[in-house]
Amino acid sequence: MNHQAEFSQAAASGKGPGRSVIRDVLIVDDHPLMCEALSLTLGHLFSLRRVRQAASLAAAEASIRNEGAPDAVVLDLNLPDVEGMEGILHLRGRLGAVPLTVISAEIDSARVSAAIAAGACGFISKTLPRSALGDAFERMWRGEQVLPEGMSAAQLDAEPPLARTFATLTPQQMRILRLLCEGRPNKVISWELSIAEATVKTHIAAIMNKINVSNRTQAALLASKAGLFAR
Repeated sequence: MNHQAEFSQAAASGKGPGRSVIRDVLIVDDHPLMCEALSLTLGHLFSLRRVRQAASLAAAEASIRNEGAPDAVVLDLNLPDVEGMEGILHLRGRLGAVPLTVISAEIDSARVSAAIAAGACGFISKTLPRSALGDAFERMWRGEQVLPEGMSAAQLDAEPPLARTFATLTPQQMRILRLLCEGRPNKVISWELSIAEATVKTHIAAIMNKINVSNRTQAALLASKAGLFAR
């Protein structure tokens, strides 16, 4: 019996090793062919009961809200409504310890380091062959950190994990920070989010306190350096 079959059998019985039993997976990727291929591959390799698909962060949030939290998430960093580490931080804040894997066509140490710091349990390439893909997910779903070939945890630890600085921000604070980074004044942020301007000011003060900066410019520069908003 191969490893994926053993994993599937253990998952079905609920007695397998690892940090969680994986039966329901949410794939968040706006490329339909990639999403469908990954859905079929993971469903077959691990005998999953359900594989959900979402083409945006908003669609992923709707799925979680309407159908409950999945057992694992597979996330592309470049989505129609978010890019960079924002999607990881947002889903990590909503889903807690649910395993979240980044799958991307763009592999570089800074991006991988930021993703792991933001809360991803692994980072894999979209070009992996089927067997290597199955092995990578099996290891991650057992609790192991998986990185692209040629990268090590020691290498990533040597780079400042700036994305972790933003992990305590609430979803609303992340939205406000994004608009702040786009140069929106408080009045415009207030209008776009349908909240009082005084509430915007309170959130911005809380954001600055959490990320340890003293003004909007520093906040925007730190977010940019962390790769938080890639647009």
